[in-house]
Amino acid sequence: MNDSKSTDLSLLLLRLTFGGLMLINHGLPKLDKLMAEGPVKFADVMGLGAANSLRLAIFAELVCAALLVLGLFTRWAALPLVITMLVAAFMIHGGDSLADKEHAILFLIPYIILMIKGAGWYSLDAQLLKKD
Repeated sequence: MNDSKSTDLSLLLLRLTFGGLMLINHGLPKLDKLMAEGPVKFADVMGLGAANSLRLAIFAELVCAALLVLGLFTRWAALPLVITMLVAAFMIHGGDSLADKEHAILFLIPYIILMIKGAGWYSLDAQLLKKD
């Protein structure tokens, strides 16, 4: 397999794994939390209010993660995820041990890679921009 094809397959694997896990394990539960009755309980580290902070997290972890899975607007979709993981690692868990920050950091790195490299050939980005 040539380097270009293996890079494209690697990017597909990153997108499907880290986009899919974020969407299913973090985005959907946060959407459920927003839709639940009663007051919203969520970290408000930037002073935007708990509900608005939750909405921003849902945008990143649900909408942007879905865009990553599709490979659509990949570099732009990765940016809110990078910001969200930076906030989670260094603000929410700022005073915690490295072990407590690890989860957010492990998601952060692939999102940075996708911002740098893009989605690769196996994506809607590539297929929509394909020149015949």
